[in-house]
Amino acid sequence: MENEYLDLAQRILDEGSERGDRTGTGTKSIFGHQMRFDLQKGFPLLTTKRVYFKLIKSELLWFLKGDTNIRFLLENNNHIWDEWAFLNYINSKDYTGPDMTDFGLRSQSDPEFKKDYEKEITLFRERVLSDDAFAEKYGSLGNVYGAQWRSWQTKDGGVIDQIKNVIESIKENPMSRRHIVSAWNPEEVPDMALPPCHTLFQFYVEDNKLSCQLYQRSGDVFLGVPFNIASYALLTHLIAQETNLEVGEFIHTLGDAHLYLNHMEQINKQLSREPKELPRLVLNKDKSIFDFDMDDIKVENYHPHKGIKAPIAV
Repeated sequence: MENEYLDLAQRILDEGSERGDRTGTGTKSIFGHQMRFDLQKGFPLLTTKRVYFKLIKSELLWFLKGDTNIRFLLENNNHIWDEWAFLNYINSKDYTGPDMTDFGLRSQSDPEFKKDYEKEITLFRERVLSDDAFAEKYGSLGNVYGAQWRSWQTKDGGVIDQIKNVIESIKENPMSRRHIVSAWNPEEVPDMALPPCHTLFQFYVEDNKLSCQLYQRSGDVFLGVPFNIASYALLTHLIAQETNLEVGEFIHTLGDAHLYLNHMEQINKQLSREPKELPRLVLNKDKSIFDFDMDDIKVENYHPHKGIKAPIAV
């Protein structure tokens, strides 16, 4: 199954066109690609480099709680959303530290600036964890995934819990074509720290198995997509358990699938490695999806190649 991902990376290298992008880094990109993962054959956590499962499960639990503040992530040593919250802070009147303009790129090329950046973002994280008022103001990312999944705002002042609704829909009418959750809320996109990349997913029941298809408008293939694959595979397992179904396929459909130009060395290193046996996912069978915590989700027999570091484009 891992070859689905490796084939995507190779296709971008072979066929992709170079494009400018929001971050100023530049990408090699293709438009339109689909991968299929049979979840009966193993859990699709990549083995050609280590993918840190603790980050995946803490982020997914954060979404499922309806949370949009990075404090929960920081409490679980998860820093994948830090830069977007930090960006809001350094652009505010409350920030009085050194100039952090274009910190995402400058911290990669300027050693002295990188020291300042690491110091400032460390102070920022500590303050989010220790100062409730500061965390409420600057730990928030706007109405990102968790808010849209669990409390979509309606025009009459109500909320829609899409996760609860889709679970009930699967239980009550498994053959429905409307088992859909959307994170793309056009009215609220301008106020989000990062507009949703994984925008919509749909479930499908056949032969007592639950499959999920994700449409992702934009995918950072080296850093982000391995997380997205594992995250939605995990979500499919959780929803299947909640609805008393087995797992089927996870189908991953991408719009703009891209490799950042400063990830080329890393992806070629990964492509030179042979995939290993996929791990097995183990879930607590006695809890509802809404009550899960970190200890209720584990992977066994995960023996990947070493991790490969790469800079994140903000």
